Amino acid sequence: MTVLLSAAEVARAAQILAEGGTVAFGTETVYGLGADASSPSAAKKIFEAKGRPEGHPLIVHLASAAAFHDWVASDVDDRARVLAEAFWPGPLTLVVPHNGRVAPEVVGHRSTVGLRVPNHPLALELLAAFGGGVAAPSANRFGHVSPTTAQHVLDDLEGRIDAVLDGGPCSVGVESTIVEIAGGPPALLRAGGLPTPDIEAVLGEKLVDDTMGKSRAAGMMASHYAPNAKVVLTPNPEPTPGDAVIAPFQVDHDPAIVLPADVAGYARNLYSALRTLDVKGVSRILIAPPTQGALLAAVLDRLAKASA
Repeated sequence: MTVLLSAAEVARAAQILAEGGTVAFGTETVYGLGADASSPSAAKKIFEAKGRPEGHPLIVHLASAAAFHDWVASDVDDRARVLAEAFWPGPLTLVVPHNGRVAPEVVGHRSTVGLRVPNHPLALELLAAFGGGVAAPSANRFGHVSPTTAQHVLDDLEGRIDAVLDGGPCSVGVESTIVEIAGGPPALLRAGGLPTPDIEAVLGEKLVDDTMGKSRAAGMMASHYAPNAKVVLTPNPEPTPGDAVIAPFQVDHDPAIVLPADVAGYARNLYSALRTLDVKGVSRILIAPPTQGALLAAVLDRLAKASA
């Protein structure tokens, strides 16, 4: 049985992590399934609970930007430090060379590690109480829709993990942006909750778009974030019986979910809408995407992978 912990039970959650257990916890992006990032046996529990392929790397969550130096190689590119100082805590994951502290299973036996400091008070409290790095992919079955509430986690992983620390609904609703700085030009591996132009403005240079490159970070597979129903993207949904609709405008159909027209609101509510319609057992979900906004690239990426 999975234990649901309240915000007042951070110490208990940290103890479960210290004992090699698994704890799902809320962040500003989505809920993560956490385990001690330096423990091979703890990391394996994440892969088993999610049904995640071994070798697919996890993101390590830290309590502060100051902890960055505890995990990276001594010759890490200064541009990574600049981005960490500018955007942490926040929805940015930096893929950089590591120093060997992280368990090989966490990084898929690669020489790089994805690091992030989440912008969520309860997550930061948990990470500080634990005192180390916490490997935490999204807290759902592999390939499925990411969770943005504690109940979503239970719906997917009840009985497969030790606990869920309830941090309330996620405020961003899509995963972090992933940038690799590992010997070559800075590369965008996944669009996410931090817009690319903001990163480029701090760097003073363009990111190489490698989002369609070889999968070497979380969320890079072509098919991901998918409900059980078939997803069809269309600007003008024309549903038939058995279909459902998600759109940023009213649609004369039942079931239909109207999401906010602004892309930030659309992103915040998208995964919850997909999960709600999946429960209804519809065969197809017709989705009209948003058309503009800072998080548009992230939302379109998730919709494309959900429909792949």
